[in-house]
Order: sequence, then structure tokens, then C-alpha cells
Amino acid sequence: MQGNLPPEAQEKLEELQDLQETAQEVAAQKQQAETQLTESQTALEELEDIDPETTMYQQLGELLVETDYEDAQDDLEETVNSLEIRVETLEKQEGRVQEQFEELQSDLQQMLGGGPGGGPGGGLGGAGGA
Repeated sequence: MQGNLPPEAQEKLEELQDLQETAQEVAAQKQQAETQLTESQTALEELEDIDPETTMYQQLGELLVETDYEDAQDDLEETVNSLEIRVETLEKQEGRVQEQFEELQSDLQQMLGGGPGGGPGGGLGGAGGA
């Protein structure tokens, strides 16, 4: 089918495919950031149940180094705040990519004579669930 498309439609189709890949990458990054955020929030909550005088260790690469309660708490709070911002940013990016995808899809359908609603059988598929 792609060989019979006008050059403008072929270009739009390639842009759609690129956007779909971008949407999948953003969704994967967001999932990873959400997982890290949940883990950090859980660690911060668990820290509240620990006696501040307890000897604590923090992982640095492959090493465990001794740290104090306040440093551990500060580091976790900073990580949580940073990850919350990251997730929010990725959600916004995901929304922008979805809008661009829908706009390009509509343009392509109009080029191919499907009209704004796509007409019967004019669907090109979604954004891959992203």
C-alpha cells in the first residue's frame, strides 16, 4: 500500500511511525520513573520507622558507605522530588506526542480522501496504547 501513496502522504505516514516510536519510548521512560518514584517513596516512609541513631548505609555504585539518618533522609527527599518532576514532565511530553500523532493522523486521512472522520475503513490504528 505504501508504494501507491502520494509523496506527501508517504511523508506523513513516516512521521506517524516516528511519533509512534517516540510515544513508546516516552511511555517506557515514564514507567521506569514511576517505578523509581514508588521505590523511593517507600524507602522514605520506611525511614520514618527507623531510630535516627541506627547505623545506616547508603549504596554508592557497588559499595555501601556509612551515612547518618539526616543525610539519608535528605537524599531520599531530593530523589522523590526530582522523580516527581520527571514523571510530570514525561506525562506532559506524552500528551504532546499524542496530540501530534492525532493531528498527523487526521491530516493523512484527509489526504487519502477519508475526510475528518476517517470514513469507513479509514482507520490507521492508534498510538500503540501509549
